[in-house]
Amino acid sequence: MHHGINKLLLLGAGHAHVQVLARLAQNRPADLDVTVLTPYPYQTYSGMTPGLVAGRYSAEDCQIPLEPLVKAAGAKWLRGRCTGLDATQQKVQLSPTGKGQTLPPELPYQLLSIDTGAVIDRTRLEADMPGAPAHALIVRPIEVFATLWPQVMAQAVLRPLSIAVVGAGAAGLELLFAAEQCLRLHGAAGARFTLITGGPEPAANYAPGVQRRVLRRLKALGITVLRDTCVGMDHGVVRLGGGSELACDLPLLAIGTHAPAWLQGSGLALSETGYVLVNEYQQSSSHPNVFAAGDVATRADVPHPKSGVYAVRAGPPLAANLLAAHEGSALKPHHPPKNTLNLLSCGAGHAIASWGPLHAEGAWAWAWKDRIDRAFMAKYTVGVG
Repeated sequence: MHHGINKLLLLGAGHAHVQVLARLAQNRPADLDVTVLTPYPYQTYSGMTPGLVAGRYSAEDCQIPLEPLVKAAGAKWLRGRCTGLDATQQKVQLSPTGKGQTLPPELPYQLLSIDTGAVIDRTRLEADMPGAPAHALIVRPIEVFATLWPQVMAQAVLRPLSIAVVGAGAAGLELLFAAEQCLRLHGAAGARFTLITGGPEPAANYAPGVQRRVLRRLKALGITVLRDTCVGMDHGVVRLGGGSELACDLPLLAIGTHAPAWLQGSGLALSETGYVLVNEYQQSSSHPNVFAAGDVATRADVPHPKSGVYAVRAGPPLAANLLAAHEGSALKPHHPPKNTLNLLSCGAGHAIASWGPLHAEGAWAWAWKDRIDRAFMAKYTVGVG
């Protein structure tokens, strides 16, 4: 059993931590002091971002305001970002992001939970793809991307744009289909779209049947597919690994994400790619008072894709284990499902549904996705609990 007040620091406000806050709002122990450190006053729900780009949702439709959740949980919110972590000293270094806000240079904790979401390390990106940080519209962080997309549309209504999407995973495909639909319906006629896959087929992580459905959809919309890599960018130009150049007005970057740079030197056990290694309890394999979930974590025992589906499912067991760790009681394992329902949006009104090797598509699949996304948002934006 513990004695005195335990300090729980929630680092980030990703899908799992939103659910942790909701659980704390229902039952927060009086001897648990909770602080949330996150740079934005809301979480932009990644599952609805393609609908935002397509024009189906407003920005507010896709945002979970954090202040009501934080208040309901009896927590404190600090608007800032982590710049360093010392797991041995149990301290987090931080810098403010809110205007006129003064924050302490570091925060101590007894319990730490990390759910900072997916990030793009711009230093690494510049090294791997020179010019991309300066010339591409980068999908991460989604909060920034969502504020910049209206500027793209302001240009699209004046003249036909050529857009190249770099990245052919779920994020890149959904944003490509959404952008094509929005510009076709609301932009100047003649917009052109190109998908740069990085080498493999589009939707390479999906079953072959889903890949074929995606290719048919791309062909039907007249989207050019380049099975090549992007090796750099200049103003108006994307340089390809094969030696050619593609002229485009806007490169949209939806590649795989990076582990936060501040994890290096933290003392935490990390995966080969720099993510927090966690066990079946979503607990650091090296520091039992540290937990992590979502894209920032890697399960050492059962690796699974870094996607919103898994991040959302991680929330309730993470909340239960944080409370158990505070009370000194036994933790319970979290078992991610082997197969998950994937609903790949192909623009508002159409989606491809898949479950393992099974797949189908139609307007019904998009309506299903819309109901699931709206239900998740309603749970955390209309009261708590």
